[in-house]
Amino acid sequence: MTERKPPGVTFESWVDKQIREAMERGEFDNLEGFGKPLPDDSVPYDDLWWVRRTMHREGIAPVLPPALALRKEAEDARAAVERAASEAEVRRIVADVNERITAALRRPPAGPPLRLAPLDAEELVRQWRAGR
Repeated sequence: MTERKPPGVTFESWVDKQIREAMERGEFDNLEGFGKPLPDDSVPYDDLWWVRRTMHREGIAPVLPPALALRKEAEDARAAVERAASEAEVRRIVADVNERITAALRRPPAGPPLRLAPLDAEELVRQWRAGR
């Protein structure tokens, strides 16, 4: 932990002393990114770069309006159907997302229009079989 700046010492010389002592102790050795090029500076500056990097590192998805989140779930369900191991799993995936779509159609969520109909389970099962 750093110590308090003593009275009568200029701030700049106190900071320089702290940095020099930390360097002597080796606290700047083996820092993450040492020896690597700086990130691309040709992109426009983003004030929230650190938020986006942290969200990416932590695997946090941005929050979408409910209608868009449901559209994304339907898209993800279609992708999950392609990877499903059995017809029963395909039907379970489709039934799960269709339940949420039906509820949203009964009571439309705030935000952009839903513009989404329940998925056709039989058609997705046919496509799944054809892909096997």
